[in-house]
Amino acid sequence: MMTCDELISYLSDYIDQNLDEELTAAAQEHLATCQNCRVVLDTTRQTITLFREQGQRTIPIQRRQRLFDSLQAAFLRGEATDDRD
Repeated sequence: MMTCDELISYLSDYIDQNLDEELTAAAQEHLATCQNCRVVLDTTRQTITLFREQGQRTIPIQRRQRLFDSLQAAFLRGEATDDRD
């Protein structure tokens, strides 16, 4: 029988229907008996659906520049900290 860890490692392929028949059957058997994995599967599917419905969004140029500047500053602060260690 498939374990929770195994199911999670195959989850993307399971959702995309890219598993062979044997693994698909094992995943379905596990999902029939494991509430936690069913929740993970359902949540993942819902997340994918929401992402697809929202489409690709772009960050306005000014906000994107502020974000880049903040990330760069944080990175440089981290480098300075690493040099002192």
